[in-house]
Amino acid sequence: MKLADIKKLKVAELRSRLKELDLDTKGLKAELVVRLWSAVEAGQGGEDGEEELELQKDDSMTPPTPAETVEVVASAAAPFSSPVATVGITAPCDGESAREFRESATQTEAKTSLQPGPATQTEPKTSLQPGSAIQTKPKTSLQPGSATQTEAKNSVQTLQPDSECDSERVTVCQAEGGEQGRQQGGAEDPGEDRGRAFYEFKEEIRYKRAKSPQPPVEREEAEEEDEDKVRLDPYGGHLHFEVGPDGACGQPRFWDRFPSLWSGCRLSHGVIQGRVGFEVRLERKLLTTQDGDGTEHYGLRVGWSVANTSLLLGEEEVSFAYDRRGKKVSAGKEEKFGEPFSEGDIIGCYASFSTDHTVQLSFHKNGRFMGAAFSLDASVLQGCALFPHVLCKSCSVRFLLDPTAPPWYSSPPGFTPVAALPAGQRMRATSAPTSRAQCEVVLMVGLPGSGKSHWAATLMQQHPEKHYRLLGTEELLTCMISGGERDSRLRQASQCLTDLIKMAAKTPGNYILDQCNILFSAQRHKLQLFRGFRRRVVVVFPSAEEWRRRLSQHQTGDGEQIPETALLKLQVSCSLPEKGDLLEELQYVELPQEQAQTLLQKYKDEARRLLPPITKQEKKKHRLHKKRPYPHGPPPAHRIRWLNGWGDTRFNVQSWSQQPSYWNMAYQDQSYYYDNRDFGYGAYEGYW
Repeated sequence: MKLADIKKLKVAELRSRLKELDLDTKGLKAELVVRLWSAVEAGQGGEDGEEELELQKDDSMTPPTPAETVEVVASAAAPFSSPVATVGITAPCDGESAREFRESATQTEAKTSLQPGPATQTEPKTSLQPGSAIQTKPKTSLQPGSATQTEAKNSVQTLQPDSECDSERVTVCQAEGGEQGRQQGGAEDPGEDRGRAFYEFKEEIRYKRAKSPQPPVEREEAEEEDEDKVRLDPYGGHLHFEVGPDGACGQPRFWDRFPSLWSGCRLSHGVIQGRVGFEVRLERKLLTTQDGDGTEHYGLRVGWSVANTSLLLGEEEVSFAYDRRGKKVSAGKEEKFGEPFSEGDIIGCYASFSTDHTVQLSFHKNGRFMGAAFSLDASVLQGCALFPHVLCKSCSVRFLLDPTAPPWYSSPPGFTPVAALPAGQRMRATSAPTSRAQCEVVLMVGLPGSGKSHWAATLMQQHPEKHYRLLGTEELLTCMISGGERDSRLRQASQCLTDLIKMAAKTPGNYILDQCNILFSAQRHKLQLFRGFRRRVVVVFPSAEEWRRRLSQHQTGDGEQIPETALLKLQVSCSLPEKGDLLEELQYVELPQEQAQTLLQKYKDEARRLLPPITKQEKKKHRLHKKRPYPHGPPPAHRIRWLNGWGDTRFNVQSWSQQPSYWNMAYQDQSYYYDNRDFGYGAYEGYW
């Protein structure tokens, strides 16, 4: 059958032929013609290229309606066994996304993306299958200063905020379309583990609809805080820990949205000698719900820790905590100690430094001695100061930091509150930067498993003086010590991270954004948020073999399998940054920029060939509203009385038969009379 014969068939006949071939019968006539012609060519082994060219250029086919626009017809003569993605179809994810999803970073030619030929097969299929990689010993070549390739070109394309990439638009539509299908009744596999990359990509999509952030408001210089005053130190706590205005109380910032998130904070001053202590009160529970076994959804740990260690109190060797459940915790190990405590209880924490540099840590509950929990040798602290520390979940706490106020409970003899110590006997923690110009943000960019987290951790170890705060999904997962299934915690961590990034842009400090950040819109939005910071973009893009090895190692070590389809969509959407006005430094730490762009294009071509076509969603037809006598509700009461009184002699109004000749006018012509008589019908003209 020739192409001309297929185009002469009616829609019903086309669908009948497609049904016989077990093909999809939905769509417009143009799509049905292409689908049937592709099947015929696949069965016959191909025809002359002239008819294919005629198919692509022919304008005589039935045009699509505006609501179902088809931008480009996919190539029909590609004799591939694997499905070819129709990247030119505007899938109706929703009205807003169809209008806005366009990106221009790393744009490709339309011919290459729409007609996959031999050039798209240069990268073998096995190169995109992480499972086929050979397991080798992990390499440790990801050092921030080793294979550094800093971008030195002066004339390169600047990031254009208003232009967007077509490949990203299509992949976003695919991702959101799948999500809508699951939300509208599609069965969801309860055992499916989507992984970190899925939820990070889902959050990045939201930046496409987000408005460009406003320039940061120059805050008036606040009064300089007294460096000698002891208070909760926001710079020494989690971003998701909210410090009260007086600096003596605090609570988790997102306790209502993410109740399983633990938030910690230290005091601004520590001690290295003497006999000192402090008191903490469990102010109130923020959640009152309980599990079936009676377990309450709140927690609290109080104690001591060394600066520059984890804010999760009790999870490191130099971190010592008394847990609300009646346990002592250090280095992640729990042991029974003392009694459980709850809302309203006051815990006293005391440290006794001996002359031989040994330290004994003890705790009190409501003035009663619970015992000595930890005895530390001099080799444990190595001369480091101990800082009062609190870690809480879904509850608020308050310290007694007023040096003139009486203690809540009498302290043991010889102990002095930290807030009442002379300034020379206390050690101040590192202060936060005072301006945005002193701050730095490092934006990591790379595909999943490329080595971004390893590079970021190495950077933090090499520059401890900068006190980097790592903002990443895995970092938040560690703050959910007991938070249910991993898939649920991944979703919550990704959502929480979006809010933390916005908060970090308003809080002076040095940050590392450890995410994929592959969408151009996400890169642009985050860099705009941190306007005024020194913005540094680090791209980790290894060779194909090395990436497969690292990805396989990551999936084997963490037990997190990234679905193949999700990985292909990430490759199609990936956009490598270029030098521009939104960043001060661009650094490629693996392949140079040109080689990375070339390899990325190969990934894109192969991923487009392997991805299934975008399924077109049927739009619901608008219901025709029936004409009602009062579309906007009944008229006022006085008009109802007037209309009901035509036949009432009390109003001295003529009956219907006695009305003037204008009552016999055509129905459509009466609008002039009503409009000029001010009967109130002029506003309803469109409904009559």
